[in-house]
Amino acid sequence: LTLTGDVTDEADNCDSGLEATFSDTVADGNCANESVITRTWSLTDDCGNTATLVQTINVVDTTAPTFTVPADVTIECDQDANDLTLTGDVTDEADNCDAGLEATYSDAVADGNCANESVITRTWSVTDDCGNTATLVQTINVVDTTAPTFTVPADVTIECDQDANDLTLTGDVTDEADNCDSGLEATYSDAVADGNCTNESVITRTWSLTDDCGNTATLVQTINVVDTTAPVIVGDFETTIDVSCSDIPEVPELVFEDACSSDITVEFNESNDSNDGLEDYSITRSWTVTDECGNEAIYTQIVNVNVESTFTGYDTELCIDDLAIDLFDLLSGDYDSDGVWEVVSGNATLDGSIFDPATVELGDYIFTYTVADGPCPSTVEVMITVHDDCIVLPCGAEDVVISKAVTPNGDQWNEFFTITGVEDCGFTIELQIFNRWGAKIYENFNYQNDWNGTASKASIGRSDKVPSGTYYYIINIKGSNGLQLKPFTGPIYIGTK
Repeated sequence: LTLTGDVTDEADNCDSGLEATFSDTVADGNCANESVITRTWSLTDDCGNTATLVQTINVVDTTAPTFTVPADVTIECDQDANDLTLTGDVTDEADNCDAGLEATYSDAVADGNCANESVITRTWSVTDDCGNTATLVQTINVVDTTAPTFTVPADVTIECDQDANDLTLTGDVTDEADNCDSGLEATYSDAVADGNCTNESVITRTWSLTDDCGNTATLVQTINVVDTTAPVIVGDFETTIDVSCSDIPEVPELVFEDACSSDITVEFNESNDSNDGLEDYSITRSWTVTDECGNEAIYTQIVNVNVESTFTGYDTELCIDDLAIDLFDLLSGDYDSDGVWEVVSGNATLDGSIFDPATVELGDYIFTYTVADGPCPSTVEVMITVHDDCIVLPCGAEDVVISKAVTPNGDQWNEFFTITGVEDCGFTIELQIFNRWGAKIYENFNYQNDWNGTASKASIGRSDKVPSGTYYYIINIKGSNGLQLKPFTGPIYIGTK
């Protein structure tokens, strides 16, 4: 009644000390917390005389609720702004008339400094049952301060002829990730430092990954570019060759290439193990090739040389009264005249290659001719029998006519190898034909001018004829008494094509 008022002036004409009383009738007001109270006051004396008066009390709700707004907050772009455990919640809603009120909010979002940032203006409101509302504002700053992540490719070593920009060789970043962005691609930049030699280097590759807010992660990969490959031969290369000593090939002009070097050093060396002997031997040719980084390769060719005598010798008889003979006349084939003649049997003295039968006693004399130098070291032996049956033969060497060429082609000219001029002298003609390698391809001890280039097993070419080329003959013309003319030797051309 201190708020609504009390009756303090009760009075009666007869009674004293009376106290007024009231009864209330309550009607709804405009809202849940409002009402209209009709208060009827009554005052009755001792004789039952009653006075009544009415008081109207309007109960209203005009006071807004109260609450504490959450503090302004900053969160990362990958955090949920609606997670009130992060951004803050209202927990102290209060009202003078209502209970159990819950604050609500609405957000207004403005762009931040970059794509992933924003500023949220959060308006919190609490309204009581009579529509009295309290509002407060909270600011939520959404930021992106977290750099992306990725795994840098492992350090790698590649050869100098490989492409450092081929990421299938050097490695690529495949796991780019960011808390707010997607579809990011790592990029790189290279810093190149000199390596240990011209073709080598060290590449420091800096990989970078930047999100839409400029946050950057960088990692470093080291790429070592090396040159460990030696130069190689361009084209075919025979490592082993088997040849005759008269057919040793020239040193090949080899061409080398290197994956990275243009300046290739080539050192050639050749040696053989012949030891100045007369046996088969080998020639070793080696090329040592080195590139600018010191990578070295040695290419070796072995030439196995078969030593075949390219000339032959034959025996003869001389009368003690005959003129001196040049021992080279007893040789046939392809020989070097720089060899050495030696007496191996018999007491004789040579003047170079000249043997004079008048200076020795009767008997057999054996001589050897040795060619130690050159590709075909050879030795051959000849024997001269010196006798005193010095009979003048009816025909002489000056009478002998020997073919210069044989062309068995059916034109009736030079069809056969012929020895003429001594047909009526009673001689027997012994004929030997040799190829340029010293192989005997024909022999007849009673030759009748009937050889036309027929092949033997020692020759090569067509099945029935020797190949065209130059051949060598030895002719011994002997009389029936055992005496003979000086041997005839020389070349003969055979044309079988």
